[in-house]
Amino acid sequence: MPYETIRLDTKVDNVRVVDVRTDTITKPTPAMRKIMGLAEVGDSVFGEDPTVCKLEKRCAELLGKEDAVYLPSGTMCNLISIMVHCNRRGLEFIAGDKSHAFLYEQGGSAVLAGVQCALVENLPDGTFCLEDVERKIRIDTDCHEPSTGLIIVENTHNMCGGKVIPLDWLDSLAELARKYNLPVHMDGARLMHAVVQSGISAKRFARDMDSVFFCLSKGLACPMGSVLCGTTKFIDGAKRLRKMLGGGVRQVGILAAAGLLALDEMVDRLQVDHDHAYQIGKAIDDIGSDIFKVDLSTVQTNILLIQIDRNVIKASEFLQKLIDVKETDEVKVCVRAGAVHPGLVRLVFHWEITDEDVKQAINKIHIVIKQVHHNVKSNSIKTI
Repeated sequence: MPYETIRLDTKVDNVRVVDVRTDTITKPTPAMRKIMGLAEVGDSVFGEDPTVCKLEKRCAELLGKEDAVYLPSGTMCNLISIMVHCNRRGLEFIAGDKSHAFLYEQGGSAVLAGVQCALVENLPDGTFCLEDVERKIRIDTDCHEPSTGLIIVENTHNMCGGKVIPLDWLDSLAELARKYNLPVHMDGARLMHAVVQSGISAKRFARDMDSVFFCLSKGLACPMGSVLCGTTKFIDGAKRLRKMLGGGVRQVGILAAAGLLALDEMVDRLQVDHDHAYQIGKAIDDIGSDIFKVDLSTVQTNILLIQIDRNVIKASEFLQKLIDVKETDEVKVCVRAGAVHPGLVRLVFHWEITDEDVKQAINKIHIVIKQVHHNVKSNSIKTI
C-alpha cells in the first residue's frame, strides 16, 4: 500500500506534525471556506446547479474538450471512462502494471464493468513500451479471446514518483491508438502538477486523449471532486453511469465553488510543493548514505521516493522512527509518510506544508538516518 498505517500516538507536548502521507489530506483554504458558504446552488443531477455548470464548462475549455462532468472521485472517473469506452462486457483495457486503475481501485472495472485489464510494464519514467502495447492489442478476435477496447495512461504517474509523461511519447501512443481505432483515456489525477512542472498546457497534454480527468482534491486543496472531460456524447454516457453508480450529488455547487477558486489560486502555487519535495530529497542525497537513497534527477513534482536497503531496515521501521517523539528529544518533530513496499518510502507534499515544516522534517530525517547508521556500525563492531 502507498499509505502509512502506523498510528500517531504521541503523548509529548508541543510536537510539530509534518504530514506528508499524501496530498488528499489537506483542509480547504480559508478563502475556499468563505466562497463555499456563498455558492449559488441547485440540483446538479437535473443540471440546475449554476456553480457546477460553470466549473464543468471551465474545465472542458481548459482541457480543450466539448463537455465535462463533475464527479466525486478520480476512481469513479476511471471506472466510468472504462464503462463508456468499453461498452460491452468481456472487453479489456491496456494499462501499466503500476497504474492506479489496476493497483488501487479494487478491481472495479472487472467487478462492475465486466472488463479485464491487460498489463504492460511501466518504465521508470511512467511510460511503457509501445511495442509491448501493440503486441497486447487484440482486434477482430475469435470467440476465445476478449477484444481490446481502451488504453489508459497516467499523468503524472503516481507510483513512478510523480513523473511527468513526455509529450512526444504521448503523441506516439495516440498515433498507435488511432492505427487500431482505439480510444485513449488519461488518468490525470495530478495533471496540473504536470502542467506546472513542464510549462505545457493542460489542453496540449489532453489534445489526443478521448477522455481525461483531473482531481481537485489532490494538491489543489478541495474537499472533494474530480472533473472528467471528453466529447458531448462521451459525457452524456458518463452522466448516465454517474447516476447508476450513486455519484449523482445534488446541491454540490458548495463544493464546486472550491474547485473554481482552486483553478484561480492553487495551480501556480503547486511549484512550492515541487520545491519542497526536491529540498528534502536533496537533503537526504547530501548525506551520502548507502542505506537511504534518493535519485534527484527523477524528483519532478510533489512526490518524493526514498529507496531503502531493506536488509538493514524495513520501510515500516523507518516510518515508525520518523513518527516517534520522546520528551528528551531535542527535535520534537513527527513526520508522517507512506510506504509503497518494504524498500520504498513515499512522501507527498501539499499546500499545508510550510517552509518551516520542511526545515524541521529535514532535521528529523537526518537524525533518524544517523541513528540507523550508528546502530549498523555498533552491531558490526559487536560481531567482530
